[in-house]
Amino acid sequence: MQEGMNFVIDGGRPLSGTVETSRSKNGAVALLAASLLNRGTTTLERVPKIEEVNRLVEVLRSIGVSVEWRGADLVIVPPETFSLDAIDRAAATRTRSILMFIGPLLHAFAEFELPQSGGCTLGLRSVRPHLFALEKFGVAIEALTDRYRVRHTGLVGAEVVLYESSDTATVNALLAAARIPETSVIKYASANYQVQEVCGFLRALGVSVGGVGSTTLTVRGVAEINRDVSYSVAEDPTDAMFFIAAALVTRSALTIASAPIEFLEVELFLLEKMGLAYALSNRRTSENGITKLADLSLRPSTLTAFPEKIHARPYPGLNIDNLPFFAVIATVASGTTLIHDWVYEKRAIYYTELDRLGATTLLHDPHRISIEGPARLKAAEVICPPALRPATIILVAMLGASGRSTLRNVYSINRGYEDLIARLRKLGAAIEASGG
Repeated sequence: MQEGMNFVIDGGRPLSGTVETSRSKNGAVALLAASLLNRGTTTLERVPKIEEVNRLVEVLRSIGVSVEWRGADLVIVPPETFSLDAIDRAAATRTRSILMFIGPLLHAFAEFELPQSGGCTLGLRSVRPHLFALEKFGVAIEALTDRYRVRHTGLVGAEVVLYESSDTATVNALLAAARIPETSVIKYASANYQVQEVCGFLRALGVSVGGVGSTTLTVRGVAEINRDVSYSVAEDPTDAMFFIAAALVTRSALTIASAPIEFLEVELFLLEKMGLAYALSNRRTSENGITKLADLSLRPSTLTAFPEKIHARPYPGLNIDNLPFFAVIATVASGTTLIHDWVYEKRAIYYTELDRLGATTLLHDPHRISIEGPARLKAAEVICPPALRPATIILVAMLGASGRSTLRNVYSINRGYEDLIARLRKLGAAIEASGG
């Protein structure tokens, strides 16, 4: 998908019908990294065909891994030996997910280098949680200007304390521990959805992982992993949240099928207090046996601002990737909503782009913003913010804004969402792609 692609939206139309929750971007990229542990064939099922996945596939192929699409599945066969000499630097620097390659590559090399990662432009996303987590296993990581240099003289089981409950640092620690034939304990781990998916995959590879869904993970690694396994990527809570926000901003009745409900409970609680009317039905479990699903039916609702500040917390709190959607939801709620985006440097600044569409925002500092509603959203032309979630909330606002809007250069949205135009059109949205 070319970077010059734009979305053109005729907004102000209600949506209706049912949308199936897509599979998880963050789960897929973590599982792609985890597949490097396996000497056998890994088949990842229901992988979203998104730009973030494409970049990692390019990196995997460049280091000798055979990766083939078979429908919606990815079949991954490792080489006899990895070669980092011809690593696709361009692809690697475009995704922060490349950091999760460190954990599995420790088992192939005593010393190696990886390109410095990019991905979302959200200010200083520190890699220190990764460095500190992997130190305990005997690893030294040096951050140079354009690459990471990684060294060890032998890996040992360890008790790791994560000073920050980072999803990717937790995954890296898991992937490091997975092939150390000793017991390791990861404390203050993230229990977020992608971490739970990786734990399920490691179990499928024969690694013992205790405490899944909690903040203390106990891993008994195995020295060699050579299994032919199939594992399904679970449903994406931030995809479900996109459609929740779209329904609220367009005042629509919408059903979101297969919503990963445990990762939306706090969000739905807040929205219920704001006035959202919804019902849950058809509770079940995803193919991985871990992720709990339900169909979520939303009714057109009149919202009032939540009386307290809205902020993210590590799971089981409100998900950091779902927080931005509350900024656009706040534009249709009566009163003032205070959003505190404390994790990311400067992400709250991107929320002021909603002003272009008629919102009234007040930026207090790089982390806090107040949004006054309800706004009469109006059409505009906006260049897509370079960060995925802020970009998607501009799109949601355009769906609710009367008139024709243009969202330019939507690569950052295509990093994380698959077939978004087709899915929105099926619900009655007037949206098309141009350019590219």
